[in-house]
Amino acid sequence: MPGHSSSNIRNVVLAGHNATGKTSLAEALLAKAGAIQRQGKVDDGTSVCDFEVEEIRHHMSLSLALAPFEVGPVKINLIDTPGYADFIDELRAACFAADLMAIVVSAVDGVQAQTLAAWELASTMNLPKLVIINKLDRERASFDRVLDDLVDHFGAGIAPLELPIGEEAEFRGIADLLTDTAIFYENGRSSEGPIPDSISEREHRVREQLVEGIVVGDDALMERYLDGEIPDPQQLEKALAKGVKEGTVFPVVCVSATTGVGVDRISALLAELGPSPAERPVYAVDSENQEIPCDASGPPIATVFKTISDPYVGKISLIRVISGSLKPDTVLTNSRTRTEERLHVLQLLRGKEAIPLPEVLAGDIVAVPKLSATATGDTLAPKGSSITLKMPDPEPAVLSIAIRPRSKGDEDKLMTGIHRLQDEDPALKVDRVEETHQTLLSGTGETHLAVACERLQRKFGVEVEQDEVLVPYRETITTEAQAEGKYKKQSGGHGQFGIADLKIEPLPRGAGFEFIDAIFGGAIPKQYLPAVEKGILEAMAQGGPKGYPVVDVRVTCYDGKFHPVDSSEMSFKMAGSLAFKEAVAKASPVVLEPISRLMVTVPSSMQGDVLGDLNARRGRVQGTEALEGDHQKIIALVPTAEIQRYAVDLRALTGGRGRFQAEHDHYDTLPSHLTAKLGAVAAV
Repeated sequence: MPGHSSSNIRNVVLAGHNATGKTSLAEALLAKAGAIQRQGKVDDGTSVCDFEVEEIRHHMSLSLALAPFEVGPVKINLIDTPGYADFIDELRAACFAADLMAIVVSAVDGVQAQTLAAWELASTMNLPKLVIINKLDRERASFDRVLDDLVDHFGAGIAPLELPIGEEAEFRGIADLLTDTAIFYENGRSSEGPIPDSISEREHRVREQLVEGIVVGDDALMERYLDGEIPDPQQLEKALAKGVKEGTVFPVVCVSATTGVGVDRISALLAELGPSPAERPVYAVDSENQEIPCDASGPPIATVFKTISDPYVGKISLIRVISGSLKPDTVLTNSRTRTEERLHVLQLLRGKEAIPLPEVLAGDIVAVPKLSATATGDTLAPKGSSITLKMPDPEPAVLSIAIRPRSKGDEDKLMTGIHRLQDEDPALKVDRVEETHQTLLSGTGETHLAVACERLQRKFGVEVEQDEVLVPYRETITTEAQAEGKYKKQSGGHGQFGIADLKIEPLPRGAGFEFIDAIFGGAIPKQYLPAVEKGILEAMAQGGPKGYPVVDVRVTCYDGKFHPVDSSEMSFKMAGSLAFKEAVAKASPVVLEPISRLMVTVPSSMQGDVLGDLNARRGRVQGTEALEGDHQKIIALVPTAEIQRYAVDLRALTGGRGRFQAEHDHYDTLPSHLTAKLGAVAAV
């Protein structure tokens, strides 16, 4: 399928909640178009889009997958995406490359959490939308109930283009409201006929509402309609396509991906109603915010929206061509790294199948293997160009696990594997916490992190062990104290001798450490005072009575003794360490716990439950803010130890409709009854 012009390309992202049948629908569309010989199944791992080992094991999509096919002269680049909340960044990346979002909704379950998330994301990215109601052949399926649900959530722009003929297992056809005809399906074939009497009255009523809703967006058509002229299907379709592109109309269609009812019509509607890349402006991120025309004769400009890390092929970059055309061995410059990249091979990717292409024109999507210095979100343009396209930032990491390699000596191998995983999944974060000596892998949820660990083992041969994430507690003092540190050791030859007298006192929270030299009369020679300070710093790092690093302390060295022969830097370092530890024990030490600033966004109806839960976590609510769409933002200060698994708990509490971000705010004193528990844990 080389050389499709931009006007004959449709870039469509399939979105929706998990288990609504997106991948099955993609499979059915591919089979109907003749792009594959037979329709595979998600459950047995024979589908085109869910081909990775982890997807087959978990029985769900975990990464976006390309499924291109043709409808007459039109090429549809279908992008199948996961419907599980942990992998919303795959949807975000797909939206960056798409011109239309097709949201798949289950006729049984209706609007669900990820339906809302997909709709919100498309609105944020100014992406036109249509809705596909799938699984109309299932028990308890109801087109009417789901349609009402859609209108309740998304408003009057919801416009049904079809009505189902038959319910549940009897779903056998579709009433086309644009042409006022019925299409019946039997034994894999379709035939047209009149609207059945059983739904005729309703079909005429809904069609009249549809026509009125369409003509409102076209002044000339509206004027003729008011004069009594009924628009023909071609006029309605043209006006409808305009409304879809402008985001004022959201068509709703019917389908059963497993029985094939309506699948052919989905293909045709995507081709007819979906905007082409030429109709969608793309803007460069620069001082002028200039629009880049989708013109095959323009300069070659492309953007990487997804990177695949293949253990055999290496890195594969999925690219949308914004302008110009690409041919094998085209040389472009990465706008971020200023590195020249040679695009040796251009490939059409369908699942894991790669087909070489001789040329790719503006608006199309292509896979390019082995780009050395190019990552997801990078822009490729002619040398000297400053054009950059801004990809949306990934979802913040909200859950962490502590990992270590199962085999000693694999630390470097582990970090290499994680960095390669980050190439294809920017939502993964890795951090080394020196206070707890742990490597933290962070992501968007439990499944996200579990899959990352599975991929580490399969793709890069690194098995990992998981540990409990330790909270980076600290200790400080609350009163002044003094102590003498004496280090005296006699052996053959020179001995060791050093005495340091210290006074310690608390500093304000966050002030750190202060060392004061108050020695008079040469009690400790000047050259040994840095050693005293070094000993104190080492003792602070080793921890106070509970074993956590000591912070926010001023230390004054006011006296001491030395020996002209036996004193050394080592002896005074040890003296400083001993004196500090003794003084801390006398200065009423306390444990400090990290406090996070939590920003939670939830539907207003769930605000009370979330506030109650935050109070149970020792949280202090700082305020609430009403947001658009009947949502509330709650801002609270909560002990970090209480929100280690908040991503999991909030999802359960809100049915997946709550989101949050957390950032470290400050340290505060840990209540004494919880400090005692820390001691009990340490004792075990």
